[in-house]
Amino acid sequence: MIIFDCERMRHANCGFFSFCNYLAQALHEEARQNPEYPLSFYMPRKLIGLWGDDYRYMKTNHFLHKHFLYNPNITLWHSCCQLTRYMPLRTRIVQTIHDLNYLYEPVPQEEKQCIIKRIGKHIEKVSQIVAISEWTKKDILNNFDVKDRPVRVIYNGCNVWNGPVEEPKRKPARPFLFSISSMYPKKNFHVLACLLKDNDYELILAGAHNSPEYVRQIYEEAARWQVTDRIHLPGAIPESEKHWYLRHCTAFLFPSIAEGFGLPIIEAMQYGKPVFLSTHTCLPEIGKEYAYYFNYDFDREVMRSEFRKGLDDFYNGHKDPERIKAHALSFSWENTAKQYWEVYKEVINR
Repeated sequence: MIIFDCERMRHANCGFFSFCNYLAQALHEEARQNPEYPLSFYMPRKLIGLWGDDYRYMKTNHFLHKHFLYNPNITLWHSCCQLTRYMPLRTRIVQTIHDLNYLYEPVPQEEKQCIIKRIGKHIEKVSQIVAISEWTKKDILNNFDVKDRPVRVIYNGCNVWNGPVEEPKRKPARPFLFSISSMYPKKNFHVLACLLKDNDYELILAGAHNSPEYVRQIYEEAARWQVTDRIHLPGAIPESEKHWYLRHCTAFLFPSIAEGFGLPIIEAMQYGKPVFLSTHTCLPEIGKEYAYYFNYDFDREVMRSEFRKGLDDFYNGHKDPERIKAHALSFSWENTAKQYWEVYKEVINR
């Protein structure tokens, strides 16, 4: 039996939820073609049955399984979070490492050492490491002794939404710019306020307000540019509203300084939108020539110039929206699942 660990789905509206949700469904379809190894999903109790009755589920036990997780029927365990506390005994483990973002954030040294120690202990237990970008693979090899454990890159897929698309409760009154992610300093959203100077755009920054201090910093920067009335932070939003914003925005902005992949950028690209990214960590690897980029240091006046030139370039037809869409859709969860299944077979048959 192969177990795919979806324990982190207990946190809705986050990257881990999205990763597990889409990959689990694609793996389920792949398992139909490979019946020799039954596939089961390690799930929070409240989500048992999420995808239907033809899926196999294994319930989490937060107290017991953090200290002792063993089942002789488990042939392979796929751990989807590098900081998980759920690592089974006496079985083969595939570990997905999404990022080492603590390297690029102002993390206190004590916390950083704790992260390093935990990831290092996990690496000692696993049979195979999967990184979600070449950037993440480089970080792993530069910062940990993986010994003879292979490290393979498997990109995430593009989240294609087939559900309803609903107007938000507060519909923008004018053309708008959009971004979405949890509100942490590493997302670097505060640098975007300058882009509203001398135009009539609104800026919608959706995502859970995980750091009230950082939300205040965003508004302080908006006040400095005298654009507070045109910046809106609606908090966490449902998928149906997110895809409305992606469909209707003038441009998508993602100035993050620490990412392992950056799922929101290909979600925006599938709509053929102009996407403006930072040049930090993996973002140029994912956006490639289909995106526009802000200068590394985020000089505000330079950013304003880069943004104006990028919009002019896009809306004057110098970037083909159809090629942007095709690039986004080349990241397929079906293909991702096939590659993971290849890894499962390789690890089991070693």
